[in-house]
Amino acid sequence: MTSAFEVHVTAGTREEAERICAAAVNDRVAACAQIIGPITSLYRWEGRVELSEEFLILLKTGGDRLDELVSLVKGAHSYETPEIVAVPIEGGLPDYLNWIARETADRPQVY
Repeated sequence: MTSAFEVHVTAGTREEAERICAAAVNDRVAACAQIIGPITSLYRWEGRVELSEEFLILLKTGGDRLDELVSLVKGAHSYETPEIVAVPIEGGLPDYLNWIARETADRPQVY
């Protein structure tokens, strides 16, 4: 079975979510990305309970590109501590999982 992950990220605006998704797919550290929202998030931050509107990003990546994806999201994100949660994909359509692997495979530089 192909090693694959779905990475959950929240963003404060649709524009930020779109920017993160575009960077991840363009850099081939994610095969695809979906943006869901707006959603309502309720959480504790710096001793206070916060309620805010956010956008949920779902990114699919291969296991060998997970660290690069996390690094890209962290660098592109406006939050001090962004939500970046990787959930292993334990099963699914083999053709889809193989597609994720192909789309996130390292590509040699062509000169």
